[in-house]
Amino acid sequence: MTGPDVSDPIVVMDLPKSWGLVVLRGVLAVLFGLLALVWPGLTALALAIVFGVYALVDGIGLLMDAFRNPDKSNRGMRIFGGVLGIAAGIIAIVWPGITVAVLAILVGAWALVTGIAEIVAAIRLRKQIEGELLLGLAGLLSAIFGLLVLIWPALGIAAIAAFVGVFALIYGVVLIVLGIRLRKLARG
Repeated sequence: MTGPDVSDPIVVMDLPKSWGLVVLRGVLAVLFGLLALVWPGLTALALAIVFGVYALVDGIGLLMDAFRNPDKSNRGMRIFGGVLGIAAGIIAIVWPGITVAVLAILVGAWALVTGIAEIVAAIRLRKQIEGELLLGLAGLLSAIFGLLVLIWPALGIAAIAAFVGVFALIYGVVLIVLGIRLRKLARG
């Protein structure tokens, strides 16, 4: 039995076809991030709807890439990601209140559990490492934030808007740079 011929190039992406889609996804992510940061006073429902539109379009983009890209090795993952994006987008658009409430509760619970775990780790490590006080302090801050978000979900929504906005901006810029590089390679 012989292995694959290493001299055969593996086509991962059809560059001339995919660079524009990558740039479009990046631009949409940047626009979404700017909306989340520039207008923090947007209602939670509006943020959920904007997220829904973004997730829907991004999911459609992933599905398009899955069927247009000649690389079949990870097609299943792109299809799965696209279907999840479309489903998340539809849910967020149809039930924006539930989307925001669930997201705030998840962030609050995560911060609370993570904070408690960090406090416990700091107590257990106090004899073994230096700086455990900082770990305990970080855990305390995380636990307090999580508890506040669970009590007042609107606080969590504002924090989520800022976090998502920054993430979307960075993600979008990276995709745009990638798309531009793909275009240059395609013209190469």
